[in-house]
Amino acid sequence: MKQIIPLLFFIIFSLSSLKAQQRVDELPLQIGVMQKGKQNAITDVLGVEVGHTTLIRGDSVRTGVTAILPHAGNIFQEKVPAAVFVGNGFGKLAGSTQITELGNLETPVILTNTLNVATAMDAVIKYTLKLPGNENVRSVNAVVGETNDGYLNDIRGQHVENKDVIAAIKNASSGKVAEGNVGAGTGTIAFGYKGGIGTSSRKLPEDLGGYTLGVLVQSNFGGVLQIAGVPVGQKLGNYSFRDNLLNNVDGSCMMVVATDAPLDSRNLERLAKRAFLGLAKTGGIASNGSGDYVIAFSTAKEMRIPYKITKKRLQQELVPNDLMSPLFMATIEATEEAILNSLFMAETCTGFKNRTIKALPKEEVLRILREHSALKR
Repeated sequence: MKQIIPLLFFIIFSLSSLKAQQRVDELPLQIGVMQKGKQNAITDVLGVEVGHTTLIRGDSVRTGVTAILPHAGNIFQEKVPAAVFVGNGFGKLAGSTQITELGNLETPVILTNTLNVATAMDAVIKYTLKLPGNENVRSVNAVVGETNDGYLNDIRGQHVENKDVIAAIKNASSGKVAEGNVGAGTGTIAFGYKGGIGTSSRKLPEDLGGYTLGVLVQSNFGGVLQIAGVPVGQKLGNYSFRDNLLNNVDGSCMMVVATDAPLDSRNLERLAKRAFLGLAKTGGIASNGSGDYVIAFSTAKEMRIPYKITKKRLQQELVPNDLMSPLFMATIEATEEAILNSLFMAETCTGFKNRTIKALPKEEVLRILREHSALKR
């Protein structure tokens, strides 16, 4: 009888509850042990806003832009501490060297496709120069990341325009974040299935600081998909190097980590490194042709760096090293779940040259997870 009950639950859930796209927290699946934020999104971090521009035109354009704003004010005038970690550098993360050198971020973070990085930079520069208060600014460090969506998208056409980037910035908002085939994730692929934009968050208990941490990813990479430790990709027969084939192993993954914990660039870099562990838990291998980057920033108001210095010293209270471990764990869990959300929320897509990439087969995935006792009861 005990064996029948879980099976009946699974059948009832599959027939009555399984929709085409569902987030991890809508399924009988638990990733990690920490509490999630209200929206389970990067926007749970106070001040963070996310906007998308999705470009789907004819049978060949499947691309877009995703903008992540650390706060709704003039970011150039009120910079935030930030850091970058490069897991594998086959990519184009514009603006990364200044973040590494100065330890701060002064523009929205923009994600798009590989061949439109320059367009996005130009748009961010123009957007920043036009902001009130920036009339005398003569240098802008536009931060733009990318993944290559050229399998489903006519990437050589460079269809993203300045107006698309600025639209993503201007329509950015807090609250629920659209996931899957949206924005910069419109034409991406992960683990041989349709990838895209995904997000998740974690909330630390008060006795561990009470901080919120959120992650947003643009998934476009390969490996052997793992979910809750189960080798799902292997069981589905869809994984990198199957039958000695490359099987879409190359790509990239952009990961953006935000937190309201008061951290300087040094500890933000340590945080960023842990995001890479979250990618590894999903089975990603950071292949030779994969650009895997993490940008981490703090939204804590007391940590903002003013453009115009009025004091000779800045006073900041920081989370000490010995209290970083809960934030490390939160980063790993949120990154893992964000990547899985990008898969679970994606839809089958047909694009450039009539190529089709299917969405993750959720019914089969749940069956595999049930067989490995990986579902909640």
